Amino acid sequence: MADETTATSAPGGHSSSDRPSGGDRPSGGDRPDRGERRPPRQGGPGGPGGREGGRKYFRRKKVCKFCVEKIEAINYKDVRLLAQFVAESGKIVPRRLTGVCTPHQRRLSCAIKQARNIALLPFAGRAS
Repeated sequence: MADETTATSAPGGHSSSDRPSGGDRPSGGDRPDRGERRPPRQGGPGGPGGREGGRKYFRRKKVCKFCVEKIEAINYKDVRLLAQFVAESGKIVPRRLTGVCTPHQRRLSCAIKQARNIALLPFAGRAS
């Protein structure tokens, strides 16, 4: 009866005192701590503020021109209005650049396509 131990064994036959405490892993001397990888970047291109000289750049929120002026129907014959939303290359300018809301952008693109089909707007820009 001298062979019996008082410690209870874990499932699998190993007692909790048999497990190695640290294993083969380093104690943290070789690898940097997660919070101290490298110092934060100061200024420079792509740094905080996005511009050199420390001047902050404020981008104004774009608002839908059609919502502000309460224009419900976008007419395909209104070439002067539609031309504002077509780039020089002939492409339809995306929402994120013009600030037009989603429903108006859909109507606008349909109107631009109709105007192109009856030759009020060009399909492509000028050849250089």
